Amino acid sequence: MLHNQINACYVSGTDRLSRRHRRGGQVIYLADRNMMMMKNELSQRNPLRHLGLETGQQEEGGFGAVMARAGVGKTALLVQIALQAMMKEKCVLHVSLNDPVHKVTLWYDEILRDLTRAYPTENVQDLREDILLHRFIMTFRVDDFSVPKLEERLNDLIVQNIFRPDILIIDGLHFDEKVEPFLLELQALAARQRYFVWFSLHIHREEQRDVDGIPIAIEGLRKHFRVMLKIEEMGGHLSLQAIPGENQKAPKTAELHLDPTTMLIME
Repeated sequence: MLHNQINACYVSGTDRLSRRHRRGGQVIYLADRNMMMMKNELSQRNPLRHLGLETGQQEEGGFGAVMARAGVGKTALLVQIALQAMMKEKCVLHVSLNDPVHKVTLWYDEILRDLTRAYPTENVQDLREDILLHRFIMTFRVDDFSVPKLEERLNDLIVQNIFRPDILIIDGLHFDEKVEPFLLELQALAARQRYFVWFSLHIHREEQRDVDGIPIAIEGLRKHFRVMLKIEEMGGHLSLQAIPGENQKAPKTAELHLDPTTMLIME
């Protein structure tokens, strides 16, 4: 199932400039300046920025993962990462293997609302209309998901000038010792198309883990990832820690605390 929407990822700079003139000189320039200031302020809440990961570990063709137990905020953090990318005019394809389109859309609306509580409603609405042009939601059944089917859907979007993503989010993939051939196939696609891919990775409380908290059962998959973000419950808050992949540079900041209600960084 595809979530269809008019998309700005193919609008050229010239088209944008002519549209500004048509909408009326200084007024639109002031609106654009306010929008830019708002995006810059919101980027301060970017968890990747605070972890030293906004650049460097997100090169095209790489993998990242958000690890946590069930119900501890994997999707919410992935959506926050997506929103921050969209504010920088990166195009995000969100692939959900569990939730329907309307539920994924609610995640985006709720996280954006929490991020923008301090801003006037009309400014938030303008921001929402602007950044959602850089998102496309796609759903698959888990048992029907494969790299060839994903590539076929992607090619349909690209050939028809509907959407060309910079970042893929795959939420709901089951990770075990049998998933490696899938990762290798997807890695080849990501390298060809220059995507960075984020995954949700479900871990269980009772699983045996290595010293970094990665389940022993999937420790061998670490070599495929640039970074893994681990969310753990710590008393009344959530701890977010970045674990570098094999042969990757350690992040600048070891750990953050997240609000368990909003998944935003705790001030």
